Amino acid sequence: MPRWKPDARQRLVVAALNLFAEQGYDDTTVTQIAERAGLTRSTFFRHFADKREILTAGQTTLSRLLAEGIEAAPADATPLTAVAAGLERASGEMTSFNRELSPLLHAAIEANEELQRRDALKSIGMAAAMVEALRRRDVPEPAAQVAAELGVLAFRLGYTRWADPSRDEDPGELATLTRAAFDELRAAAAELR
Repeated sequence: MPRWKPDARQRLVVAALNLFAEQGYDDTTVTQIAERAGLTRSTFFRHFADKREILTAGQTTLSRLLAEGIEAAPADATPLTAVAAGLERASGEMTSFNRELSPLLHAAIEANEELQRRDALKSIGMAAAMVEALRRRDVPEPAAQVAAELGVLAFRLGYTRWADPSRDEDPGELATLTRAAFDELRAAAAELR
């Protein structure tokens, strides 16, 4: 029987989030996470630098997807249309795995001040990736910053609606909810004049 099992990274994330919910983030060790996942400490460290990284591991991928979507937008797209393309790209990659783990992730972050700060940095990283992608499209800095911040707000709002555990019905695709949130925010911004 082979010792290697697939999906080690996902198993580590699930194990960690369950342990954080059961005994708290601070009282959970890397050894416990690895054991719960049926893996070794060295396997844990092949995937994550520390247990904090589990909670922000998707940030790099999310930022990359947002930037790719913006860069792939038509050349004549406005900054907001380009950001919408970025949101579409990133939202389209989210799976039911992300949705199912969201309540555990949210609980872990809400229970720990350090994790709340790291979560705030995630938003900053997302905005920075979008600003950089917009700047490569020759969008002026102020417009790029505003468009990116609206994009971050839309992603968070759409994701919150998608992952809401109190919803009885299937929320549908994250991309649909993110698009609706972005449209709401664009309309609200237009009313600020």
